[in-house]
Amino acid sequence: MFNFLKKFLSLFSKKREAISIGIYGPPNVGKSTLANKISLDFTGSELSAVSEIPHETRVVQKKERVELAIDSKTMIINLLDMPGISTKVDFRDFEEFGISETESKNRAKEATRGIVEAIKWLDNVDACLVVFDSTKDPYTQVNITIIGNLEAKNIPIIIVANKIDLDDSDPQRIADAFPQHPMIEISAKENMNIDKLYKTIFDKLR
Repeated sequence: MFNFLKKFLSLFSKKREAISIGIYGPPNVGKSTLANKISLDFTGSELSAVSEIPHETRVVQKKERVELAIDSKTMIINLLDMPGISTKVDFRDFEEFGISETESKNRAKEATRGIVEAIKWLDNVDACLVVFDSTKDPYTQVNITIIGNLEAKNIPIIIVANKIDLDDSDPQRIADAFPQHPMIEISAKENMNIDKLYKTIFDKLR
């Protein structure tokens, strides 16, 4: 009787254990917009600041024990919006948005620390949504590095081709670049195919 009870409690605790899902990708691909959409849908509040300025998210934004519910199924996740991954951060990129040189240099330092933090978090995530801008060429050093690092650590990946609402969107290029992983085409901003993304999360990670 004791062994049965112990096993039952163990199974129950595993079902309620949170899955840590990191949202990764280059800067300005819509990671924070997607994180906000997920957070808003299931908690009623947003998670991250959104801006056209690169590296707006410079520290990991976290919302723990978010209960996803779809088709009578539930999943508990820790939602992690990661700083954008980049091979270099140039303070002059911030100056183009009217930010002072001093503040731009501070932002560049913070962004660099954020990239390091995001990479360290790979040891603590259970799965990743990798967000790409579907209007851009996916064959970049940054994108290949992100996917390669995740594959090396055997972290489950769902590729998210974002911004399909734009006229020059071509998500098929992303599917062709990384055919080994499931891909969902969405517009986080316009709420297109978000339910399909949720279904894929349940199908692949639950």
